[in-house]
Amino acid sequence: MGTDNANKDRQAIDLLFAERCSCVVRNGDTIRIFRERGVRDLWRLLHEEPELLDGAFVADKVVGKGAAALMAAGRVRELFADVVSHAALNGAGIPVSYTVAVPHIINRAGDGICPVERLCAGARTAAECLPLIEGFLTAGKGAP
Repeated sequence: MGTDNANKDRQAIDLLFAERCSCVVRNGDTIRIFRERGVRDLWRLLHEEPELLDGAFVADKVVGKGAAALMAAGRVRELFADVVSHAALNGAGIPVSYTVAVPHIINRAGDGICPVERLCAGARTAAECLPLIEGFLTAGKGAP
């Protein structure tokens, strides 16, 4: 089963790059592709379809501390990130493989730290990040 699982996880990673999507979630034989930017898809899954995250393998383009917190709260089994921040690696609490680790995730404008990464910087646990992320997503940034 371990080899079959590893092969299916590898397929999810390949799909991430082939589809140029933001995130691929694989749980058993279910594979879903997500395309929204930031943490919005993970937030929605955690609140509307938590069973999809529970025990899942996630392949994601960019993972900062906030995304890692959402995955940890959703009980993700394992994560592959193309780009991951040091804070996400240290706080994920789940096995993480990655292409490159960076000091922090850069914002879309490329001129500073990602707002969710900055917001979650002082949080000690994944649970402490969740209300901060909810506030960010609902405070004029568009409902999750």
